[in-house]
Amino acid sequence: MSIAIVRTVADLRAQVAQWHREGLRVALVPTMGALHDGHLTLVRRGRELADRVVASVFVNPTQFGPNEDFARYPRDEAGDAAKLASAGCDLLFAPTVEVMYPTGFATSIDVGPIATRWEGAFRPGHFQGVATVVTKLLSQAQADVACFGEKDFQQLAVIRQLVRDLDLPVVIEGVPTVREADGLALSSRNAYLSAEQRQVAGQLNQVLRQTIAAVRTRPDTVEAACQQAEAALLAAGFAAVDYLAMVDAATLEPLATLGSAPARIICTVRIGGVRLLDNMPVA
Repeated sequence: MSIAIVRTVADLRAQVAQWHREGLRVALVPTMGALHDGHLTLVRRGRELADRVVASVFVNPTQFGPNEDFARYPRDEAGDAAKLASAGCDLLFAPTVEVMYPTGFATSIDVGPIATRWEGAFRPGHFQGVATVVTKLLSQAQADVACFGEKDFQQLAVIRQLVRDLDLPVVIEGVPTVREADGLALSSRNAYLSAEQRQVAGQLNQVLRQTIAAVRTRPDTVEAACQQAEAALLAAGFAAVDYLAMVDAATLEPLATLGSAPARIICTVRIGGVRLLDNMPVA
């Protein structure tokens, strides 16, 4: 089984335009490759929402900091293409850096305060790079719906913000996180973990669930519960906790108490040289 691959914006738009002329609904699944079942779940969800699915594979340099893992980020186009085909994807868009950022490219997208805290504070410029490349991909593909995983919850919030602010004609579909048997969220960066680190990483899910249970029982103890969770993660063998907080699910503003509005626990931890992100709905 194989999948058609296009590498230019013109070819991508031509195929999507043909599908639209046929009255078909199109879903887009943006990825950076190194695909796992979490990505394929996005493809399958796109298949439920649309008649045709396009996946993009592009390791976006503008969302990596100067000391991050852009050069060693895993790349396997042939393997990714085979996985996409098996999941029912109809088209792979695999542009080069030169296609996405041609000579003279100068525009960037800044979505404001929602991108400056949490992950944005630890990775300056990251969400500007994400917002810019996603805006380009949404414009290039002209799909009816785009699927993004909830694992990168702040990224999802940033994308929803830019789509609202720029009046982009696309529905953003958040898809629940896919997890390993011990609850660790699937991530391409999990491949960096040693066997010992992987055992430690599996405890992240347990600590987050315990914290959620605690604040559901005592909604006024959010700060204490989060402090206890950080201590538990460090005791479990994580090297550092960059942040761990209860936030409003829409604005990502920190919460002091658990109320009636949807809330999320979000965190990023470090183990060895790997940063692991996770989040879960609280209420």
